[in-house]
Amino acid sequence: MKLILSRKGFDSSAGGAPSPIFPDGRMVSLPIPDKHSMVTYEEISYEGRSLGKLVTDLTKNRIRAHYRAHIDPDLTADNLPRSPGWRPIFGQTGQAQCHLRNNKVGQGDLFLFFGLFRQVEMVNGAYKWVRNARPRHVIWGWLQVAEVLKFGEDWPHEYKWAKYHPHFNRESDPNNVVYIGRRYLQIPGQTGRVPGAGTFMQFACTRQLTAAHATKPSEWDLPGWFYPIDSRKSLTYHSDLKRWRKRGDRTTLESVARGQEFVLDCHEYPEALGWARDLIQTRHIKG
Repeated sequence: MKLILSRKGFDSSAGGAPSPIFPDGRMVSLPIPDKHSMVTYEEISYEGRSLGKLVTDLTKNRIRAHYRAHIDPDLTADNLPRSPGWRPIFGQTGQAQCHLRNNKVGQGDLFLFFGLFRQVEMVNGAYKWVRNARPRHVIWGWLQVAEVLKFGEDWPHEYKWAKYHPHFNRESDPNNVVYIGRRYLQIPGQTGRVPGAGTFMQFACTRQLTAAHATKPSEWDLPGWFYPIDSRKSLTYHSDLKRWRKRGDRTTLESVARGQEFVLDCHEYPEALGWARDLIQTRHIKG
């Protein structure tokens, strides 16, 4: 089994801003703009409210409610009206998909989606960034792969509902694929029935990758077992040992600025399974 840390949502280049953490700890990942998408920000719902005002406020009208959004990964059923049979879905293409394919990512593997977040507040009826609040990388969702479907192949009838997805509206690309989420998570040691994909609705320090006192989001604080010792292959894109430092039972990592998909082999890092399982099973914990 493989664990993939997958960077998705608004950031300084795609969208031009972080995604928000609200005063009560709720959080939502804002999908990046996509003029070819079939879905607009005002059509996407978050806890019964449109994302349109939120994205307009936080980008100071640079991105408007009627602009089209790349809703990918799409992990929550109530974000949009759904066709019968809808399942959580994530698409990838180009060099990033080559990286996933080269690392043999497929059925049963687990994506943990992270992005750039910052605290917001309501001021005079508009959302504003909290002054002096630093942006940080936070894990906001997950998807365990049930199937990988390639474009250009005959699609099973049960997946016709997926044609709204932005990866159906791209130019021809042999690397264009979608990952369909499992209905229920399957990780050794888990207890109870857990969704195979979903989002973390509340911020929690345990799901923050950026170190507490870091000066930039790319300075990560990770469990100690992440450190690549004993000839274990490191998290992909992070083979330079100068990026890693062991600090007691923790590990710090200067994560790379570029790259979307960072893959870790759980056969070499079996502790990763328990770590991911605990993050998801405590998904309702905040703070």
